[in-house]
Amino acid sequence: MTIDGGSREGPSPVQALAISLAGCMSADVAFVLTRGRHPFRAIRASLTADRAQTDPHRIVRVALRFDVEGEVPPEAVERAIALSREKYCSVWHSMREDIELTTSFEIIQ
Repeated sequence: MTIDGGSREGPSPVQALAISLAGCMSADVAFVLTRGRHPFRAIRASLTADRAQTDPHRIVRVALRFDVEGEVPPEAVERAIALSREKYCSVWHSMREDIELTTSFEIIQ
């Protein structure tokens, strides 16, 4: 993977961190749904992050949305996201605790 501070040849380090967070939580959601015997066709994550205006321009707020394709009960998706956030996602648990993280999801039949 090429990391580029100017985002020309690849993602910047901060973009790579955001991609890692979305990937980690998506993998967790897929794992929890599979273990709960809730078959799905696809999971897509969309992440928007806000950065501080001053140096070091760190991430201060993240909104992460999951689109889950399949006939999955909403409570199963809610539980999977909560478990990822509270227990499983090592990327999230490696980030500062004062980052605001909001999550949402939509089930697509």
